[in-house]
Amino acid sequence: MIIFASSGLTLAQSDPATFANSIGMEFVLIPSGSFMMGADKDLENAKGDALPQRQVSVSRPFYLGKFEVTQQEWVAVMGENPANFQGMDNPVETVSWGDVQIFIQRLNQMEKHSRYRLPTEAEWEYAARAGSKGAYYFGDDESQLGWHAWYEGNSGNSTHPVGEKRPNAWGLYDILGNVIEWVSDWYGAGYYGSGPPTDPQGPTSGAVRVIRGCGWSFSASLCQSANRDAESAVHRDNSIGFRLALTIK
Repeated sequence: MIIFASSGLTLAQSDPATFANSIGMEFVLIPSGSFMMGADKDLENAKGDALPQRQVSVSRPFYLGKFEVTQQEWVAVMGENPANFQGMDNPVETVSWGDVQIFIQRLNQMEKHSRYRLPTEAEWEYAARAGSKGAYYFGDDESQLGWHAWYEGNSGNSTHPVGEKRPNAWGLYDILGNVIEWVSDWYGAGYYGSGPPTDPQGPTSGAVRVIRGCGWSFSASLCQSANRDAESAVHRDNSIGFRLALTIK
């Protein structure tokens, strides 16, 4: 059962597979489970910061945005549009990690709870892979990427409206391509293979924040599920956006 009201949104214990919040943002239920996090050095473009591959468990289900946050949704919360590639159905970009925290704070205030957040890096990759084990969520054939993502080979040097490409097995669109996405973790190359095996949160401090996925300007080899990078929390770039997670009570 879902209740939409001015006082906020309530989800019953038997949480629905999808729902839309008060400003129309759509979310997909991601089940708990385990997966191999990081690059398979025999299949993927195994950059050193995505190694070693290891088993990680996500112990609790959570909701994740079906789409990257759009300019329309950003404007509904923030009242202005910072995007370089204007289009209300396009993902918002040119927003820093810090800007996103203000967006989250205001959206939580609008809905009178504190459950919206960025996904952790582990949650992001777990959701992106959606049970897959290949280089991409659809397999290992790079030539198929254009069916699933806006990237260097087909984007025309711009973002595009969300949801135009094929989703992954869990119904997430543009999890690869369009814009690369901020996650909550600090970046730590040495930490990557040594964090806890269950619900890793990333280092407790750092100089830069992790971004995951790939964007409209990325090559196909950098759009693999294990791809990770990092930027300063104040950095703004027209290839960086985000999608929201929602903690279940």
